[in-house]
Amino acid sequence: MKKALVVGASGGMGYALTCELASRGVDVVAFARRKERLETLFQNQRKVTLIPGDVLNQSSLHQAAKGADVIFHAVSFPYPEWETKHVACLENVLNAAKTEQARVAYVDNIYAYGKQNTPRVTEEAVKEPHTKKGKLRLSMENKLKDSSVPTLIVHLPDLYGPNAENTILHETLKGVVQNKTANFVGSTKVAREFLFTFDGAKVMVDLAFDPQAYNQNWNIPAAHPVTGEELMDILRDITGFKGSVRSVSTMLIRLMGLFSPAMREVVEMMYLTESPVVLSGEKFEREVGPLPRTPYRLGLEQTIAWMKL
Repeated sequence: MKKALVVGASGGMGYALTCELASRGVDVVAFARRKERLETLFQNQRKVTLIPGDVLNQSSLHQAAKGADVIFHAVSFPYPEWETKHVACLENVLNAAKTEQARVAYVDNIYAYGKQNTPRVTEEAVKEPHTKKGKLRLSMENKLKDSSVPTLIVHLPDLYGPNAENTILHETLKGVVQNKTANFVGSTKVAREFLFTFDGAKVMVDLAFDPQAYNQNWNIPAAHPVTGEELMDILRDITGFKGSVRSVSTMLIRLMGLFSPAMREVVEMMYLTESPVVLSGEKFEREVGPLPRTPYRLGLEQTIAWMKL
């Protein structure tokens, strides 16, 4: 891989992927809507070319994809826009990949797995999503598999890290940095996974360099499951935060949904805060090598430092 296109480069995973690719000497095209945001994020990156544009505009995306060996699909949309935009975006990415004879590395979440009853979910787990967002994600996965484009599909748990602002943990961190009440979505006593974005980026780039990794699914776990209480202990120690923590329950999200379309869309995903899906990284470690596992303390220190810039 000599040249890569990162679609959604201004998001959390897109930023981490762009930085990881550039650090390995890959020429990277960073593609996102806002030129100013791209300039702020990558102004000092010598290997990164900035191309602002709309992923839903086929000609704009094709122009950005010229000469790319791999297209990294790291685009996400607000929940209320999923049904109208996600499939169209994926089709545009696949069309661009076909034109350029490029491969696709797809950033996916865990929604397609639905509820699982095993301690660690492997790639062989049956996917029977019960939510509309999980069903949409599964349909997108199948569209990738049915295409003629070599594709690797990487399932990641909830994320945190520098520039990862559209995540549920970011809301907690924002309260800590502002020294206000920290909202934690779900119970603070249930252990869940939060993956440091730069760990996810390292794994995805490793896989993207390996021709044998394509046309497969890969599950990438976090360092280990952690409770909200444990995270807050780390955050208090790092920052000296002495404020209160409010657990945001499903009932509260449902009440907020009466006034907010975005909150209404969150309700169906709250099962993941009660019965978390924890991924197994056994396949990656068996076939590729050790997974990067940044300790939560170090990852949170780097994320907090970024937020204070």
